[in-house]
Order: sequence, then C-alpha cells, then structure tokens
Amino acid sequence: MTKPKSSSSRPVNVGVIGLGFMGLVHIKAYRQIPGARLVAVADAFKQPVNGVIPGVGGNITDGDALKLTPGVQAYRDAADLIADPNVHLVDICVPTPEHVSLSVAALKAGKHVVCEKPLARTSAECRQVTRAAARAKGFFMPAMCMRFWPGWDWLKQAIDRKTYGPVLAARFRRVSGPPGWSKANYFKGGESGGALLDLHIHDTDFVQFCFGRPQAVFSRGLSRFSGAVDHVVTQYIVKGGAAVSAEGSWLMSGAYPFTMKYTVNFAKATADFDIARGDEALRLYPDGRPVQTIKLAKSDGYVGELAHMIQSIRRKRPPTTVTAKDGLTAVEICEAEEQSVLTGKVIRL
Repeated sequence: MTKPKSSSSRPVNVGVIGLGFMGLVHIKAYRQIPGARLVAVADAFKQPVNGVIPGVGGNITDGDALKLTPGVQAYRDAADLIADPNVHLVDICVPTPEHVSLSVAALKAGKHVVCEKPLARTSAECRQVTRAAARAKGFFMPAMCMRFWPGWDWLKQAIDRKTYGPVLAARFRRVSGPPGWSKANYFKGGESGGALLDLHIHDTDFVQFCFGRPQAVFSRGLSRFSGAVDHVVTQYIVKGGAAVSAEGSWLMSGAYPFTMKYTVNFAKATADFDIARGDEALRLYPDGRPVQTIKLAKSDGYVGELAHMIQSIRRKRPPTTVTAKDGLTAVEICEAEEQSVLTGKVIRL
C-alpha cells in the first residue's frame, strides 16, 4: 500500500491576482521555484488569449508575453480565485487600493497570502491586514523583494556579522522616469503614494532591515506627476549613529535608465552596488587590498522572496525574513518621510 504524501512534500498551488507587470514577474518567478505550481490567475480587465498573457514593460525585467501551462484556471473575479479550493497561496499583484480588501478576504478564506508592496496606502489600513493575519490560519507575507536581492542579502550579512567593522555611512539610490505602465493608477497619488510608496519604500524597508526602526527622519522632496511625493531624499537617524540616507525618484527624463545603487562605508572597507554593472554589480574595496568583484546568485529578489514563502508553507512555519509587521512599519516610516517633506521638519518615530 502506497503511503499518502505528507503535506510538506506536496506542491503549493498558487493563484495570482493581477496580470500586469508584477503579476507576470511573479508567475515567471514561480516557474523557477521547486514545489510551486501555478493553478489559477485572475484579472478583471486582462484575460489570457489562447493561453497567452500579453507582456507589460517594467523597470527591471523584460515585458515579454507569457504562455500559461495547460490547465491553469483563468478568472475575471478575484473572489472566484480566492474561493477556489485548489488554490493554497493567493498572490496579490493589483493596485494598492485593493490590497487590504483582497488580503483580508483571502486570509479569512483560510489561504496563505503574498501581497505586493506597499501593504496599503496608510498605516491605519495596514493594521487591518496585520490584525487579519494575526487571526488567520494561513501565513501572510508582504512582498519586500530587496531583503532577498543578490548583493543586498550579502550586505545584510556583512552588517550583521561586522565582517568589515561597523557601518560609518550608507547611501541608497533608486531612481527612474515615471512608470510607463498603469499610469491611471500610479498617478493618483492619494491612492498610490507616488514614488515614495511605490519605489522608495524598498530602500526605506531595507534601512529598517539593516539598522532597525529609525529614531527619526528628515526628508526633502516634491510632487510632479501624482500629487503625492514623486522625489524624496531622506536622512535616517539610526541607532549606532551611522549616516544613512536614501533617494527615490520618478523625475528622470528621456531614456535615463532605471538605477538601483548603494554605497556603504564600513570601518575597514567600502561596498558599492550598481545594477547597471550586470555580473559585476557588487564591488568591494577593502582597506589595504585590491578591489574585489563579489560573485552573486543569478536569480533575483522576486524568486528569493517567493521561494521563502513556498518553503515556509511546506515546512509549516511562518515566513521570518519579512513579516506582516515589517510591511506595516515600512509604511509608517514612509508616512513620517511624507510628513517631513510637507512640513520641512525632522519627524520622530
């Protein structure tokens, strides 16, 4: 008699809500993750045609069309996907205003949930999700991909282990032109939060990941496209006294490429990451020794974060690298930055 498979050996059936840029990025990532199986998709406006989802351009990955494997169920109504008993994990890749309602509905239905950032437009709305997650049977994880990005995971380890001594200063930069896709959503700053909550939040979250919740922030910025903050430069006052700053912007013009960088000065070395350098993105300049190029994994943070969730489900342990609370605190810090931009004052947290 054949023994039934244990739950940890079964594939995790995934349903993705939202077939825009991030939805396609997540679907492509699941194809690289052992134990993940896409079984359903949902989008109110965009449906597969003969099993093919049209491509959408983005800032990092390509915008190629995607052919679904046979048998993937396509829904127009997200509620139908959430109700599908074959779906174990609901992955939410829709505009920010829908994050709370869909996350709460999926959690109440007993599903595991991944929700794209920001968790919500405001911290008050985020708390609706964290409360639902605390009561839920399933696991919840906000998709904060930089915690898993090759070269950024290296930095986190170097900081925690003090491999090159303590951090003296750290600067992060994430800039691009305004989004070329889904402008109807992104340019409603009251709903999207502008570049501050769409783009810059990645670095705000990574700052808290590495240095803890800042004690205070001082930000300068402006609005150009969305009515919210579309360009921001923030100084974070962190425990230990390191000089930590980050810039996020949608103001770049013409063909200026998406730029993602950091420079971190340790007591005994400088680490410099620039995504434009490709396979040589991360360079280390140690004191008294030649410059080194650090070899990085060939995958990206999308694969890393979703693999973490899949592994957590299969091991029956909640995700730990990023939690619902982290999604809330990232928005709380961004709100403080927004307040600092508007008032010109240092905002304590």
